[in-house]
Amino acid sequence: MLFEDDGVSACAYSPDGKSLTVGLFNGDISVYATSTWEKIRILEGHNGCVLRIVYSPTGNQVVSCSEDTTVRLWDTDSGKCVRIISDPNDTAVPCVAFSPQGGQVASAGWNVQLWDPVTENCTRMLFTDNSWVTCIAYSPKGDQIASGSDDCTVCLWNVETGDCSRILVGHSDVVVEIAYSPQGHQLASASRDMTIRLWDVETGTCRYVLAGHDDGVYTIAYSPRGDQVASGSGDGTVRLWDAETGACLHSMAGHSSMVLIVQYSPKGDQIASGSSDKTVRLWDVSGSLRVQSRGHSQRVSGVGCSPKGNQIASSSLDTTIRLWDAQTGLCLRVLRGHTSAVTSVAYSSQGDQIASSSTDDTMRLWNVESGECLHALTGHLGSIQAVAFSPQGHRVASVGDDKSVRFWDVATGDCCATLNGHTDVVICVKYSPDGKQVATGGVDCTIRLWNVESEICHRTMKGHEGDVNTVVYSPQGNQLASASDDMTVRIWDVESGECRFILIGHRDLVYCVAYSPKGDLLASGSKDKTMRLWDVHLGQCRAVIQNFHDIVETVAWNPTLDGVYLITGCGDGSVLKWQVVEEAGDCNIQLEWSATSGTLTMAGASMQDARGLTQANKHLLKQRGAVGEPEDLFREASKRAMIMASVVSKLKQVPNAAVQELF
Repeated sequence: MLFEDDGVSACAYSPDGKSLTVGLFNGDISVYATSTWEKIRILEGHNGCVLRIVYSPTGNQVVSCSEDTTVRLWDTDSGKCVRIISDPNDTAVPCVAFSPQGGQVASAGWNVQLWDPVTENCTRMLFTDNSWVTCIAYSPKGDQIASGSDDCTVCLWNVETGDCSRILVGHSDVVVEIAYSPQGHQLASASRDMTIRLWDVETGTCRYVLAGHDDGVYTIAYSPRGDQVASGSGDGTVRLWDAETGACLHSMAGHSSMVLIVQYSPKGDQIASGSSDKTVRLWDVSGSLRVQSRGHSQRVSGVGCSPKGNQIASSSLDTTIRLWDAQTGLCLRVLRGHTSAVTSVAYSSQGDQIASSSTDDTMRLWNVESGECLHALTGHLGSIQAVAFSPQGHRVASVGDDKSVRFWDVATGDCCATLNGHTDVVICVKYSPDGKQVATGGVDCTIRLWNVESEICHRTMKGHEGDVNTVVYSPQGNQLASASDDMTVRIWDVESGECRFILIGHRDLVYCVAYSPKGDLLASGSKDKTMRLWDVHLGQCRAVIQNFHDIVETVAWNPTLDGVYLITGCGDGSVLKWQVVEEAGDCNIQLEWSATSGTLTMAGASMQDARGLTQANKHLLKQRGAVGEPEDLFREASKRAMIMASVVSKLKQVPNAAVQELF
């Protein structure tokens, strides 16, 4: 599902299927890449609602019409408007169409006008009897134009002569949309009378009246093969009809407001529907909502959870930061601005800002709600490896390749202090819970504790025999955990600087570590493609999760009202959410969702038929179009839909030396 800032009034696929162009109530036109469903361009120029968008047959141009009385021709490569044609009657232009050969553009209004898109000259006008033409369509051969109007009729016009060859009568209200079948032998018309009519083009007879919508039908489209017709209605549903029999094949609910546009993809395997509810929904032709949850295209370098637990941020070597719905895994926003790999990400204590660091030598501060970059901070003499917000939210600490620790003022973006002491690259940084102390670790294998007020290093802790990749304070602030290239996790006493436990079990570099909200568990991720949970009081391994396909690069806890969860980011670009449940001494870990660089598709299922759905699964399906609740028979089912892996550890108070993996 694609979210927009205003109602969606029009959409069109490019002929090659690589782009979906969406017109909005506010006059903007958004262009999405269908390979990633990321917004790649915004076409700005219209001053009123975009009523129709059509690609040229070659796909190198897009024509749009609007309430602002203009037709605009856009170059798809540059995104520039190359032609503006104004309606001579100074009225809104409700519809526009390219001829199949691409040499002519037709527009609707008080009459039908045919334009040369190169010279902008009107080559012919098709006059109607004082009726408002609401929709037009070229026949596949381009020799005929069909128009629908507010007099409830459909007119068929000869393009060469300009004569009206036939008038189709039958609708009892305004004809809002018309479409030719790909073969050209059939014509579909949609009306506010809540019906679709299928007409024989040669004879002008109505073959079928398709009834089923509970409100006016505002949009229709034939499938590329011509065997189906899709319709959208004011009742918020999309319906699929058999073009040969007139039977309703599927009714798809999900939009919360009227559906104003439906379009088939060029391959015919997918339907896009746009609505005044500000969303574009993507459906399989089977009638199922096509769920796409795409992740980063390269390694995930960091994850962070918002203070409320409802949102997750991830950073990646693909230069982007992604914001995710923590419950469903839906990607809410992609933050772009860094020109090189993003190395870390962190939320402010209020959750309204995000800080990110990058190998482009900058740190950026972002507004979470708008996605706007508030500051791009420069000062480090090399790549920045990590950032951390102070608990009060007014300062950000950063570390990098220049061996320094820097403090920044969030409001102004100014560098407040630069601390030196490490003898090599500084990799990680964290504030203590009270904000009075900062811990850093790096390639020199040391951990340094800095007094924020005096800006002095008051303790250096040694013990690791490899790079220190992560440091993190316990929620109480009395402990510090560190992860290292030496394949160990260490737990330190903050006050004395002594190492309390050395946690041994990983078989390769340990990249990340994080305390649970209560501070009793520690999660660690490694290059060995596993995540481990440790008892911090006993120094013992509680669970081993081996279902990863790549290195576990970063981990964060996500406490919510309905449970405690872990978020992991991996080398394959995936972000995963795990539920952690402790029952009778056992530590049960189950995967809730996974967002990867691939596509997750659900087809042929409804919530009434799915067994054992979790609350997160229910929320996801409702968010993406499913309705209803599971039957009572299935409420206690134990198997969860969409769970891709589960691990149950039976390890109880076993010394590290005797720990044996269960898998």
